[in-house]
Amino acid sequence: MAKFLDSIRDLLKKYPQSWVDLTTHRLDIYNESEAKSEFLAELKKLVSSGEYSSNDLEQLPTAYDYIRLGHQLSSLLEWVVSEINHVSVDKVVAFASHTMPILSLLRKDTLNGQLTHIYHDCDRSPLIDEQRLKTIYGYLFTCHKISDVSKIPQHSEGTVVFVTQNDLNKALKTSVNIDVTVNIHPTFGCILHVHHSDINTVSDIQHVRRRETIAMTPPNCLNALNEIVNNKTSLHIDSHEKDKLMVVNCIQENTGSQLTPLIASSGLSIQYAMLMGLVENAQTQYPDKAIKIILPPNCYGGTNDQSRRVADLIPNVSIVDMLVDGDQDLVSSLDEALSSVADADGVSLVLAEIPTNPRVEVPNMKKLEEVLTRKRLTHNGDLAVGPFFMVDQTFCPNVRLLHPESELNEVKIISFASGSKFPSGGRCIAGYCTANDAAKDLLDLISSHLVLSDNEANSDQLQTLAENMPSMPSRIKQAYEKTRELVNTILALLPQSKIYYVTDVIAQQGFMPSVFSLDLPTSGETKQERSENQRKLNIKLIDFMINAHPKDCKNCVSYGQLKGSYWTIPATSTQGTTKEEDKDYIVRVALSPDVDVKLLSQSFAQFCSENKL
Repeated sequence: MAKFLDSIRDLLKKYPQSWVDLTTHRLDIYNESEAKSEFLAELKKLVSSGEYSSNDLEQLPTAYDYIRLGHQLSSLLEWVVSEINHVSVDKVVAFASHTMPILSLLRKDTLNGQLTHIYHDCDRSPLIDEQRLKTIYGYLFTCHKISDVSKIPQHSEGTVVFVTQNDLNKALKTSVNIDVTVNIHPTFGCILHVHHSDINTVSDIQHVRRRETIAMTPPNCLNALNEIVNNKTSLHIDSHEKDKLMVVNCIQENTGSQLTPLIASSGLSIQYAMLMGLVENAQTQYPDKAIKIILPPNCYGGTNDQSRRVADLIPNVSIVDMLVDGDQDLVSSLDEALSSVADADGVSLVLAEIPTNPRVEVPNMKKLEEVLTRKRLTHNGDLAVGPFFMVDQTFCPNVRLLHPESELNEVKIISFASGSKFPSGGRCIAGYCTANDAAKDLLDLISSHLVLSDNEANSDQLQTLAENMPSMPSRIKQAYEKTRELVNTILALLPQSKIYYVTDVIAQQGFMPSVFSLDLPTSGETKQERSENQRKLNIKLIDFMINAHPKDCKNCVSYGQLKGSYWTIPATSTQGTTKEEDKDYIVRVALSPDVDVKLLSQSFAQFCSENKL
């Protein structure tokens, strides 16, 4: 073991800075089916050879495409911990949250109708708000404090979880009666070990880390690794109240709400707290009514999947699809969905992206307000419950939808955004939400679910947001101008192409996204043939631009970055878990404020010429 730790100590002198700094990694060397394993296999070869450089490490296969799910340093930490404990590395999972790994097991067992048996030797219960977990989430569990693992009895069904706080450089104390151990680090998060359980346990745990929380952050993984091999941390991020105050002020200025926002570890972390907070509010205020989450079936895959997972878990919650793109209109589709839920005497929780993704459409705000505030009747003629509106403003986080003078000021609105985009310029993955005055009472409930999930933003995330949010409005405007320039160039070159982007009129209202979608002209005898040819041509364009300008064009699912441009197909990236019939195979392009539009335009013209468009 000493020789192994020496090799890791040497590795920590050579790691690429990108392992700590980037939120998204290269997709051209990423194989999703081999996430983590392919990276580790190649890393082990380098480490065993002893002959490698920082550049060699940077060229390794990407561990995960996005650090919320996992990354190079989380994979390295999991490998080191697995070696210390003599277990398979695929059964070790690092979380930023102390509680979400336990909640992932509670979810799995509850869906199977089984009890989770939690034992711990901590000073207090490892769960936060046990009563809420039982009454709102419906989790089935017992929780006992013990003095030693030998006190844990055998159980015939359900998962047996032992929660402890053990030094990471020491092997865990375990027992044949324990299925899973959760080892809590007081500062950095925790590491979960699966000892023996059914075959789906690890994938169920990973899916919770993918959708409702995040992996241990890169700086904290680096600190944990240095604790193990050097008995000291290497990165010290102190929590400064001035950082949080700066972020709060920026969010208030950009959203128009003067309420104190909630800041979480990621966009999906805050979205999860919002959903569960609104579900609790509906269950409490309207205990006999069905709860309907209304959302587009082709919205961001994480949003789509998470909402359906909440519906799977909570018996009186279900999904209503709201078609928003193509020949469909968000306002008319929402009107139809709200009328249907009202007739059935349900509670509507609406979740929408404005602009829509990936067709970048902005609804008529006056008509949207009319639909959301319209009085509707149930099938019995009673007044129906008014809707609650959750709006994802990640595309345009500086539009003041929550301002008292907003056209939507009478609607109960919760606005949220991913900080991995414009707020941080791609430098961290925190997310946040706030509310207008009509919905202010909901923030305390949402906060309760954020706290019990232990999904609040950490110090380094707040510091990154504080550094970048003040410049966000100007960066949005600059990136919009570059995007509009490229869109106009493409329209001049290919007037027969289909570009999905905001109009000048919409932009004057403040909606200035730096992302647009594009369908290239197609040919073929049948509709299916034309669609297939278009898909191939769209993918060919992305490959061409990235190969022509590898430093300026990235195959990435992100936008709002500080430099470069990003080219992707939503169906193969952001819509990964979306039903196939709802996926979009269009080109999605995002531009940063400093991108060279002339360079991109020249290459686009070359592509058109070579492909006779």
